[in-house]
Amino acid sequence: MSAAYKRSEVHERLGRVGKTVAVKYLVTGGAGFIGSHLAERLVAHGHDVIALDNVSTGRLENLKHASQSPAFSFVHGSVLDEVSVDEVVGASDIVVHLAAAVGVRLIVEEPLHSFRTNIRGAETVLSAAHRYGKKILVVSTSEIYGKNPRIPLSEDADSVLGSPSVARWAYATSKAVDEILAYAYHKERGLPTIVARLFNTVGPRQSPAYGMVIPRLVRQALKGEPLTVYGDGRQTRCFCHVRDTVEALAGLLEHPDAEGDVFNIGSTEEVSIMHLAERIVEKTGGTSEIRLVPYDEAYETGFEDMQRRVPNTTKIRALTGWQPRYRLDEILDETIAEAITEG
Repeated sequence: MSAAYKRSEVHERLGRVGKTVAVKYLVTGGAGFIGSHLAERLVAHGHDVIALDNVSTGRLENLKHASQSPAFSFVHGSVLDEVSVDEVVGASDIVVHLAAAVGVRLIVEEPLHSFRTNIRGAETVLSAAHRYGKKILVVSTSEIYGKNPRIPLSEDADSVLGSPSVARWAYATSKAVDEILAYAYHKERGLPTIVARLFNTVGPRQSPAYGMVIPRLVRQALKGEPLTVYGDGRQTRCFCHVRDTVEALAGLLEHPDAEGDVFNIGSTEEVSIMHLAERIVEKTGGTSEIRLVPYDEAYETGFEDMQRRVPNTTKIRALTGWQPRYRLDEILDETIAEAITEG
């Protein structure tokens, strides 16, 4: 059976946008922060979900809500294991490839692991998707834009990267290779692929362990510790709530015109990291000082950062109507409440 035939079969089952038809999704990295929220969303909308995860950075606790549904199943395994990947891809209708190295700190401390996981994992999953003719969404990152100063960043913007010897740019390169593989499988083999570039997704279940800035600063504030802001604090980011992110992913998965294309997903509410820290101190009612930490002390000598990171989301909005609902103040309030509950 040809990949093109299987693709049209899935489209027939999905129907057009807005029509709910049950299909089986595979979510790699399904026990992770974003993956677990996506699994919940898909199950809640009447779909079956298989989550594949080796739980190296994800947590089984993240799946406690999704696992209450008989439509959900969990497979402990790695995207580097071709046999495991083959089995779960073959059992699914649509694949969402989220499994990847996460967080700046992990990327800097374990560059070989990060590079290998991203490139070999994507190739293994894409190869299986092609073998079975399964539609696949590859989740990428805004890191691939690197130091490009053209703000807001559109999907056709150039990647401006530093030296390959700097771990951060090696990570960006690995994610760019993931995208290239997806585009090549679509162009040369007719595989229905979608690429989504995420910009700083935040929200419940995000761990501070891998350098994620909002949960780290919130926990420092609640403990009365100094809030450590790296660099000069003037660098800006846009933070998108994870529930907004998974709605964007779902919208792309349900829209056949998204195939063969790439889409930015993120908020356009820009804030400096220094101002972010000040807002967190104010919201927690604490008295913590804000301490600037040089990059070479926080990470490694030669570490490079980008001054601004703002997405242009016109493309996804035009196709699906998606736009983020949560403002930064709501995100911070929810993150603080969760951290207090967890103690």
